Amino acid sequence: MQISRRDLFRSSAAVGGTAALGSAGLADAAVAGPAVRGTTTSTVLGKGDAGAGGWRPVVRLAGEKHVVRTGLGAKPGKGRVRRRKAMAAFAQLSDVHIMDTQSPVRAELGEFASSSAYRPQEMLGAFVADAMVREINKIKRGPATGRKLEFTIQTGDNSDTAQYNEVRWNIDLLDGGRKITVDSGDPSRYEGVMDQSLDFWDVNFWHPDGTPVGKPADLGTQSGFPTYPGLLDAARRPFTPEGLNMPWYAAMGNHDGLVQGNFPINASQNSRATGTAKVLSTDGTRIRQVTPDRNRRLLDRSEWVDEHFDTTGTPKGHGFTAENRSKNTAYYYFDRGAARFVVLDTVAEVGDNGALDKRQHTWLTRLLDRSRDKVVVLFSHHPLSSFEDQGLARKIRSELVRRENVVAWVNGHTHTNHIWAHPRRKKGKVVGGFWEINTASHIDWPQQARLLEIADNRDGSLSIFTTMIDHSGSLAFNGDLDDPKQLAGLSRLLAANDWQERDNERRGERTARNVELLVRAPKFLRAKAKKNKKKKG
Repeated sequence: MQISRRDLFRSSAAVGGTAALGSAGLADAAVAGPAVRGTTTSTVLGKGDAGAGGWRPVVRLAGEKHVVRTGLGAKPGKGRVRRRKAMAAFAQLSDVHIMDTQSPVRAELGEFASSSAYRPQEMLGAFVADAMVREINKIKRGPATGRKLEFTIQTGDNSDTAQYNEVRWNIDLLDGGRKITVDSGDPSRYEGVMDQSLDFWDVNFWHPDGTPVGKPADLGTQSGFPTYPGLLDAARRPFTPEGLNMPWYAAMGNHDGLVQGNFPINASQNSRATGTAKVLSTDGTRIRQVTPDRNRRLLDRSEWVDEHFDTTGTPKGHGFTAENRSKNTAYYYFDRGAARFVVLDTVAEVGDNGALDKRQHTWLTRLLDRSRDKVVVLFSHHPLSSFEDQGLARKIRSELVRRENVVAWVNGHTHTNHIWAHPRRKKGKVVGGFWEINTASHIDWPQQARLLEIADNRDGSLSIFTTMIDHSGSLAFNGDLDDPKQLAGLSRLLAANDWQERDNERRGERTARNVELLVRAPKFLRAKAKKNKKKKG
């Protein structure tokens, strides 16, 4: 959910103690090391100069080295590159928003539609997801440590409106190996706001087949968008995704658990989703009849979790357990070596803000009490700053900063790259804390994912490397509507030019992209470092 449009993204000060960027939080130099092909250490995709109507091409820019960030009590020690030992390496996908763009339950309401409810590129999301999977498979290893990527995690909004067909498309995309068809309703035609229906022509939506005679030009055409006849049909054709060649895990986002990411699932909403009436005005008087589809049925939390057990990928359940199924929960943890990864469910009962109920909060507290011999990384969809109850957010933050083995919280939701420091202070001095790493979306520009690596510098500090990756979609569109790679690239081009988003630079600050985040090592690792130092001494 794009919370900037609804003024939901609160300042970092709202959760208290977030370190401001400045000279105290940045080291003087970038990390030395070779650029790794396929990552933004080698090249970055950006927007070129604007032409007619403001249309911009996607262009290659110079790669970005890892900038060192301090601010949590650990300093960049000399020789750490030589000493360090990789502990974990994985990929994060967030806000993929695989969606049924023809669904009657979508809130596409003409002039009142925003980029939270409609985007010109949204029908191509499956091709973007496949192109990102292919890029991750190709990269194989973390660019900073060289450690093999061990797993991928989706941090929510994997689907767009909790529909069965969207959830299945997402799971089958990540599993790969069998054809999927991102289509619903009438299999012979596209029935959505971007088609050529004369009775429901609306200038607020781009129509890739062009403007019919006698109709006014839509906002896309006015914004320099070309026409691509046949694009809507191309988006509906079956294709075979590659699938991740590693285990993958899932977290629930508000779009996975609520209708359009905001409204509770109930019988009335389910009837709308599977029915024939697509409402196109705020007063409910403009209604388009579409072909009904039972596969648009809405899934509650339990049903959503259950679908992850119908998979050809690993692990079965993708992190969810038999206990999740029996207790109707969607939070869990898994271990890899000395690292413990905790996946939270931050979906509220209503609305797109984050939440954590008392039962889950108690579970988390008890789990952390048992995790003192682990380096802990949290995952969720929402960042702390988007929690509805900011008192709860401050309480959670305080509990986490007291635990020196919690080093990072990785999330999404904002559709923009951010990284915040949450310091722990003792007598006014910063002596630790954790990093909150917030990653952009697949659905909006820049359509990026993030690689993360954790390394023990064996000097009392850890380094958390984050590296952005652009998907393998084509840089420029050559007109081939049968090529999934071309369609993925076209989606990125459309996202770069979305007239609703032109003022948003969702790549984020330079210090929220390719960085080395230093944090004090937990006590059990500091003890090992001290012991090793004595041996060498």
